[in-house]
Amino acid sequence: MEKTFPLNSEELKKLTQTYPTPFYLYDEKAIRENMRKFTKAFSIFPKFREHFAVKACPNPYILKILAEEGCGGDCSSLPELMLCEIAGIKKDKVIFTSNETPASEFKYAFANGNIINLDDFTHISFLEKTLGKLPETLCFRYNPGSAKHGCNSIIGKPEEAKYGLTREQMLEAYKVAKEKGVKHFGLHTMVASNELNPDFFVDTAKLVFELAVEVKEKCGVNIEFVDLGGGLGIPYKPEQKAVDYDEVAKGIRAEYDKIIVPAGLDPLGIYWECGRPITGPYGWLVAKAIHEKHIYREYIGLDSCMADLMRPGMYGSYHEVTVSGKENAPKDHVYDVVGSLCENCDKFAVQRELPEIDIGDLVIIHDAGAHGRAMGFNYNGKLRCGELLLRTDGTVKEIRRRETINDLFATLDLEGVENFK
Repeated sequence: MEKTFPLNSEELKKLTQTYPTPFYLYDEKAIRENMRKFTKAFSIFPKFREHFAVKACPNPYILKILAEEGCGGDCSSLPELMLCEIAGIKKDKVIFTSNETPASEFKYAFANGNIINLDDFTHISFLEKTLGKLPETLCFRYNPGSAKHGCNSIIGKPEEAKYGLTREQMLEAYKVAKEKGVKHFGLHTMVASNELNPDFFVDTAKLVFELAVEVKEKCGVNIEFVDLGGGLGIPYKPEQKAVDYDEVAKGIRAEYDKIIVPAGLDPLGIYWECGRPITGPYGWLVAKAIHEKHIYREYIGLDSCMADLMRPGMYGSYHEVTVSGKENAPKDHVYDVVGSLCENCDKFAVQRELPEIDIGDLVIIHDAGAHGRAMGFNYNGKLRCGELLLRTDGTVKEIRRRETINDLFATLDLEGVENFK
């Protein structure tokens, strides 16, 4: 799949005069069009909603765009819940899927009418003690263990994951919750990350649908919605194929008609909590080549580092790299493209065939619109870069400024240290 960038070389150079590198750039038009395509594919279900995984790109401007396209939000912390509120995503359009959750965060979600998705059986009593009662609507996260095969390495084998309840615990949880007055129920699972095989998601839906039927038969509980989690991948490598939303939707619909309809559970809400496929391909990290090094390998050093994009260093993930203005130049050089962090894993690309890179060239790192800026950190005292939004009218808005040293030192008592003994 060919990688593109929404600005030509001259437009990007002009942008860097106002906003020095490094920075993230997001394409509003592309995000909207993609979200509409996603929604259209799953409109074959009687009730459908995407709850964008806020952790993927926790910026209220992005969330507001998605809210305007009908998205809800999936949150795992108090700040994420607050960001949804700011962006206009409220009440039951927010699902709180957290783990090892502080009582104060449950209280906030409950007070705001968000759907609480419990990660463990013991959280039933914890939530009841915290709130004084259980909410009228409750969801439970299912960990299928060895019943689900083919999971990839990012989340790992379900039986080794810390998330969710076993099948037996799920059945008992619905019984207990019903006895305690819960009236509306959901069922959730999340067993993959960055998966490109459409059949994987159809198989996951089948597993969840079968459990929903079992819950009805054994617990007398009608599941009103199932949250199929996220995990839809994107083609980071040019030779990879994007997931066909229509193919996934039609495959899941076939299982829905086979399992859910005969069981009397139709209409059943079908929810997703995708993040990566919604914004991932439509965000780029733009940096500048500031150093070159010639030792056992050829190196190009950027003014960005792993603190801005940790996926390659953390997971060994591939991100396509292009050089602005040299998109059609021959790839006759081999480089390690690196950052300045004092860690040898701080590499955006390893032994990558690229055009000759000159000092001052603008380097574009693709598919960084999800789990990019969001996973940044301040190790080595690095200051995280800002975020820009390319609006549908061609203008650019800064939606997060770059960090300053004052930001980094804000939690330190710099005056008190002078008198410290």
